[in-house]
Amino acid sequence: MMSDKMIQIPFPKLVTWMLEEYKKTKTIFGVSEAKFFKKNNSDIQLFGETMETPVGPAAGPHTQLAQNIIASYLSGSRFFELKSVQIMDELEIAKPCILAEDECYNTEWSTELPIMGAFDEYVKAWFALHILQKELFGQSERRFMFNMSVGYDLKGIQSPKVDRFIEGLKDASKTAIFKECQASLLESIDKFKNVDKAYIEQISPNICTSITLSTMHGCPPVEIEAIIKYLISEKKIHTFVKMNPTLLGYEYVRNTFDKMGYNYIQLREESFTHDLQFADGVEMLKRLKVFAKERQKDFGVKLSNTLPVKIGKSELPGEEMYMSGRSLYPLTINLAYKLASEFNGDLKISYSGGADAFNIDRIYEIGIQPITVATTLLKPGGYMRFKQMADILDPLMDNKESAKLDMEKLKALAESAFADANHRKEKQDLISRKTELKLPVLDCFMAPCTVGCPIEQDVPEYLRLVGEKRYEEAFDVIVSKNPFPFITGTICTHNCMTKCTRLDYDESVHIRGQKLVAAEKGYEAYMQKLLTIKPESSGKVAVIGAGPSGLAAAYFLAKGGMEVTVFDKREKAGGTVEFIIPDFRISREAISKDIKLIEKMGVKFEFGIDPDFSIADYKAKGFKYVYVAIGAGKTNTLSIQGDTDRVMGAIPFLEAFNADKDAINLGRNVAVVGGGNSAMDAARAALRVKGVENVYIVYRRTKDYMPADHEELMFAEEDGVVFKELLAPVSLSQGILKCQKMELGQPDASGRRRPVTVEGVFEELPVDTVLSAIGELIDYDVLKRNGIEAGEKGEIIVNPETLETKVDNVYIGGDALVGPWTVVGAAKHGTMAAKAILEKEKLEFKQEYVNDISFAGDKQLIEIADKKAVMKPVADNEMESGRCLECNKVCNICAEVCPNRANLMIPVNVKGFANVNQILHVDGMCNVCGNCGTFCPYSSEPYKVKLTLFWTEKDFMDSPNVGFYFLGEASEGEFMLRWDDKISKVKFDESGNTNESVDEKIAAFIWTVYKDYEYLYKVLN
Repeated sequence: MMSDKMIQIPFPKLVTWMLEEYKKTKTIFGVSEAKFFKKNNSDIQLFGETMETPVGPAAGPHTQLAQNIIASYLSGSRFFELKSVQIMDELEIAKPCILAEDECYNTEWSTELPIMGAFDEYVKAWFALHILQKELFGQSERRFMFNMSVGYDLKGIQSPKVDRFIEGLKDASKTAIFKECQASLLESIDKFKNVDKAYIEQISPNICTSITLSTMHGCPPVEIEAIIKYLISEKKIHTFVKMNPTLLGYEYVRNTFDKMGYNYIQLREESFTHDLQFADGVEMLKRLKVFAKERQKDFGVKLSNTLPVKIGKSELPGEEMYMSGRSLYPLTINLAYKLASEFNGDLKISYSGGADAFNIDRIYEIGIQPITVATTLLKPGGYMRFKQMADILDPLMDNKESAKLDMEKLKALAESAFADANHRKEKQDLISRKTELKLPVLDCFMAPCTVGCPIEQDVPEYLRLVGEKRYEEAFDVIVSKNPFPFITGTICTHNCMTKCTRLDYDESVHIRGQKLVAAEKGYEAYMQKLLTIKPESSGKVAVIGAGPSGLAAAYFLAKGGMEVTVFDKREKAGGTVEFIIPDFRISREAISKDIKLIEKMGVKFEFGIDPDFSIADYKAKGFKYVYVAIGAGKTNTLSIQGDTDRVMGAIPFLEAFNADKDAINLGRNVAVVGGGNSAMDAARAALRVKGVENVYIVYRRTKDYMPADHEELMFAEEDGVVFKELLAPVSLSQGILKCQKMELGQPDASGRRRPVTVEGVFEELPVDTVLSAIGELIDYDVLKRNGIEAGEKGEIIVNPETLETKVDNVYIGGDALVGPWTVVGAAKHGTMAAKAILEKEKLEFKQEYVNDISFAGDKQLIEIADKKAVMKPVADNEMESGRCLECNKVCNICAEVCPNRANLMIPVNVKGFANVNQILHVDGMCNVCGNCGTFCPYSSEPYKVKLTLFWTEKDFMDSPNVGFYFLGEASEGEFMLRWDDKISKVKFDESGNTNESVDEKIAAFIWTVYKDYEYLYKVLN
């Protein structure tokens, strides 16, 4: 079991690290110089102190260690709410302790360091920031401020060690760490260009003039008031008091979560009833305002604390966790309005609760400041997100403290919070962005969009080409793996977009739309140059079914040099896409262009074939291989009583609609039973049938649980479809659909809450026709007649790698194999079968680009770096490529999201490495919070897997990680290595060769660290 104890970096080593890293890479603790914030406009005042910006990290993981505070400062933070301390300072916190996948949860609430260990970190950071502002920005006057945070009861705050902490931050001049830092800087004065002896000696020991009181949930009002009076009168310090979201009451919070999509969050009613009540809180604040004014100290509220919620799915260890982030925003901003209204705007508010680049300017313009953040920094981009927030605030700054809040603006912001898309939980937000791949020790950068795509489209490559208006090349990249650029550019279920890293910023890159841009603008030029491929093999292939799976197989088989004929029962190719999907979703011209691409490969077609096919007949005609792609040809029967002649399958209806919608008679009222994409298509199509006035979607769960794509649900709503949730059809009689009322019970195996009957409660709907969209079925009869076997549970027996059945040289895929699936899923099967057949024929399976596509290397990397940590929602489809983070070239997410900077990006300039950077994990800086594991696109956790640098022998021996530590002074290049579950002593010679047999890449990586990054390992000596 690895240690979760952080090792504090001695101040001289911290300074050396900053200077050496900056000299070598123009970064400091991973923050690149391009993301350093440089002030342009005036400053702002708070408690008589000057700040360049009123934004900074909240008391939490980002102010626990000196390096965290340094990273915050460089990227734009100027107000630092130091992590809370309390009398119990040797806490054993179960790990991992942070889960920030979307809204954030945590189970740690104060510093993990001993109180005076935390004190040392804050003093070291104080000196480091003074050095940085002078050395980097030429500033002599301090323009940042520290705010200490303490808790949780009066007795603890009055204890000698907490009192020593408070007094030390008020005046650190007599403390050992202050003297050590000052002496260390004076000894190393020659390392600086702009820092001199006089500047170091004038650094003030008065670190904090203000404090934020953090009280535990359930702390009695009398206790809170007594603590604040003590801090103001006895400690003589400006004070903020954290107020809890529980002030809003259980019903308000529950209703807010339910209507904003967070209905899965489990609250404890006692968390609200046992906590400070609103009326009591207001009266307390009124008394404290008077008390503080009489003593000439400033007093205000910090809004808001985190919200306690139940741990219901073992998200983190324990029974209760604390919620923050975007879900807290509507609560906190409305609590701000509710409290400020009681004081007519005359209330000083420090804000934290879902603030980010989307709302920080509006919060500040109300007169609220400072504004602190935590959750947004835990996401990709990390500390560098401060740069955008600081840049947004910069032109708004003036040198005045707001006398009163702008209540009109606050009211408007509070009211708009519930509809703000940035803070609502939508269906697509519930999809995990993880892949199933295991994280490798080296060369881990990959594009999760590509991995998430069933046919592994090279998404970042064609997005960049579209952005550079190289449309023909983009089209080339797409069709190397996908014969349906128009179809998938229009109606693909875009699995890629559910894995996009930008979802952790704002919203996915609109990948599908960019594919369509490439198709529309690159098709003609590509087709003009494309030559028909002549067969290279005598083995012929019959593809039965001209839907997506059959067409994909034919495309790649012909491309690989085989003679292919596609047979279909209908009069043209396209299958479900052509005959079932309505033309308001995709034009027939778009489908036709994809078919022409496939024909250009040399694929032949025969139509009007008997659907009751015989594989033996095809083989008798000389076809060596047969690919069965007949789709799922049977409609699932809806069990309903009454007028069953008025019940029609959604698929047959859609086919009739596409053939001639004017020939259909559905009556005035239509109910569609089901919640998938076919149900949405059927409902929208029904609205376009003459005579239809109302269309209902009837579903036994709520809309949140419908399997249809989010956008298809939106389109149906926009068209006027009425959603009837929690209803199960029972009977249709005389134009009335009787439905059983349902309610949601406990989750089933799929994770969806099970619909449970509400006995005796029914709802009746006026309905003339019911369209059943509850799924299609595999036609087992026709398969069985051809010797294709199914298992006990109905699964078709195939080789999972090749899709070959037990009938020699007969393959099956798409809906015929797995039931109703997606276009791109069906294409995956066609691709797999084609590859297997080509390998049998010893022919090349071709997925390479026709063109030799290249990008400007260094320029590309600079452009990617510029896009990091910048919130940028979709604005213009033409510019979408500019939002792609190109994770295949530069990922570094685990380094960006680590609060403690324990994951480092190390360039290893040796041949054989696929990635620009390699990730080094530094054990001594890691507290096992788990955040890197949350955002790594792999299924593994970087802090457990990546090559690890240890600072001590004990930590090396206690950890199972692949890793190393240098022996002694490391001057002779000797180190201990754990690799392949073996521990060995290894030594480098002057050229980087080793005396032991060590993996060549691992040796090169460690040699790079040894030779070029001495400051990383010479930390404790």
